[in-house]
Amino acid sequence: MKTVTASGASRHFSGLLRHVASGAVITVLLRGKPVAVIGPARSACGQREAARLHLLDRLRQQQAACARTWTRNELYES
Repeated sequence: MKTVTASGASRHFSGLLRHVASGAVITVLLRGKPVAVIGPARSACGQREAARLHLLDRLRQQQAACARTWTRNELYES
């Protein structure tokens, strides 16, 4: 993991973004202490798919809360 000072990050920001685009993760230091991490953005589609799979897995393992005592038609009666 590469580190850079806050002032260096400010001066060379476009260069840092090129490194990040190629997969690098950069830690920004302020007075010698890490204050931020710049890394590649994750695809929203990938996160959404992972969340969907996690939910489906959890629902498959979950016991039904109670017996169904209603019919589908009753849901749509007004």
